[in-house]
Amino acid sequence: MKTFKTCLTSIALSIACATASAGEVEVLHYWTSGGEAAAVNVLKQEMESAGHTWTDFAVAGGGGESAMTVLKSRAISGNPPSAAQIKGLDIQEWGELGFLTSLDDVAAAGNWDSLLPPVVSDVMKYDGHYVAVPVNVHRVNWLWANPEAFKKAGVDIPTTWEEMIASGPKLKAASIIPLAHGGQAWQDATTFEAIALAEGADFYRKAFVEHDEATLKGPTMVKVLTTFKQLRDLIDADSSGRDWNVATSMVINGQAAMQIMGDWAKGEFTAAGKKPGTDYVCVAAPGTAGMFTFNIDSLAMFTQSDDSRAQAQKDLAAMVMDPKFQETFNLNKGSIPARQGMDPTPFDACALASMDDFTLSAEKGTLVPSMAHGMSTSSRVQGAIYDVVTNYFNASDITAEQAAEKLARAVNASL
Repeated sequence: MKTFKTCLTSIALSIACATASAGEVEVLHYWTSGGEAAAVNVLKQEMESAGHTWTDFAVAGGGGESAMTVLKSRAISGNPPSAAQIKGLDIQEWGELGFLTSLDDVAAAGNWDSLLPPVVSDVMKYDGHYVAVPVNVHRVNWLWANPEAFKKAGVDIPTTWEEMIASGPKLKAASIIPLAHGGQAWQDATTFEAIALAEGADFYRKAFVEHDEATLKGPTMVKVLTTFKQLRDLIDADSSGRDWNVATSMVINGQAAMQIMGDWAKGEFTAAGKKPGTDYVCVAAPGTAGMFTFNIDSLAMFTQSDDSRAQAQKDLAAMVMDPKFQETFNLNKGSIPARQGMDPTPFDACALASMDDFTLSAEKGTLVPSMAHGMSTSSRVQGAIYDVVTNYFNASDITAEQAAEKLARAVNASL
């Protein structure tokens, strides 16, 4: 059987090559917004060009909770997809359960160990073996702002949380929603962890990586929770259940001034034909300049009994690491390539800033895994944090001190 690499190096994809390597790949993912759909379509087209059959299994929901529920049902019934969008420590959990297949031969042929920074490659391995392939690296601690909205209100784009809170009344007076937000647990957690990061990478790690009890219920966490609750006044009354990309569109059209969201939001600006520095501004979330919370999208490969499906699965893994795919996918998605040594020329100012900050934060020790997006802890602990944070954010009768105590207890109970 010819491999995907062999096919690519031929002058053209002949029918014989496509037929020889034909197999089905079923990919379960939650890339369903405009920019995400455009990005994943690149992957689909490349696989189909190689003669494979792509079965798309998209499950809407920006945080991936619905997709993971479907995946568990499929796996338990003995019918897992070829690949699934899984992140962080959840890859380890699926590996422990024995569902994932080794990609070591693909990784060795593609020289992945030298092309991926350790912070990325470590996440892709279970028990020392590659079982997943990274699609990109997202920076989570971004603030997206509409400069015209701020100009209309006569205020500057905030660089501190205090400035953000103070900008609220003037933005409202100009009939602009200060902060576009979706009332979903993962979005609440995304904002919460950005505020926590502003207290320093060491504090962040103690809370969300080490789960230190004193840190989780201490005075600094109380301060974080207090600031978090104050942002409630910047959000409109219709935010409950709003998807993240709808919130992004509010910033795009000037209905809202800003959004705290990972750089997948940039894919929406790109899809809308907007230009960074002109139509929108991307800056580090208040107080987090020089720090970087990362979220790595990856496809974990599930063991297949059919040889043609298994080969198509390996071809998929190899293609994801191809430089052209890494470039095209990430230009659509808003993220940066997981693969090192890429040509930076095609990428915009936001992506270039992200690339620089990723490298610099790794050197300075301020590169940290996102709690809100499943990179720093298990899904059990993450779920416990979600519950406390969202309940506190939406309740009027819980103090920051009480929420901190609840947070510490909930995390300890989930470890």
